[in-house]
Amino acid sequence: MPSASPRIGVLALQGAFRAHADRLADLGVATRDVRLPADLDDVDALVMPGGESTTMSNLLTSSGLFDEIKGRVSDGLPVFGTCAGMILLSTEVLDGRPDQRSFGAIDLTVRRNGYGRQLDSFETELAVAGLDTSEPFHGVFIRAPRVESVGPAVEVLAEHEGVPVLVRQGRIMAASFHPELTSDPRLHEQFVALVRRPDEQER
Repeated sequence: MPSASPRIGVLALQGAFRAHADRLADLGVATRDVRLPADLDDVDALVMPGGESTTMSNLLTSSGLFDEIKGRVSDGLPVFGTCAGMILLSTEVLDGRPDQRSFGAIDLTVRRNGYGRQLDSFETELAVAGLDTSEPFHGVFIRAPRVESVGPAVEVLAEHEGVPVLVRQGRIMAASFHPELTSDPRLHEQFVALVRRPDEQER
């Protein structure tokens, strides 16, 4: 059961994991880099950062982390996945490689690089459920996955042009953008609040 001051693991195989740790540190939350199965032993939750989803999938398998994380998620481990992390958490990935694996932790179909390649990266202001509407969240989209469909148990927390970009199912959150690349810690704060609610049930 998570403590009042949880320790959150940050998957540190590839991608922008250090920026996630910095945002959590801004909130006074202890973190631990996760590179091996043993690194999961004393964490109450996990952040899966952006990066290259196929590379991350391969590293998760070769490190022995994939099956360990899948088991912990099945047991109720809260997870926040951003960009590639969203892809890894989804039930179905379109335009991925045949050997690419995902955890199926949130009922989403996503299209890899659905917003285009690196040159198509963009930034925009997002209205996020639960945040002050007078202060939108600045979304940074870099080779972002595009959500093609959401299951009935998925709560949409933010949209861009009618497409979900921030979602939640039970104690799993996923964003198609990079909240860690801004100085705004409010989405990480939402996740920490979710971790601290041990009675939260999947919807």
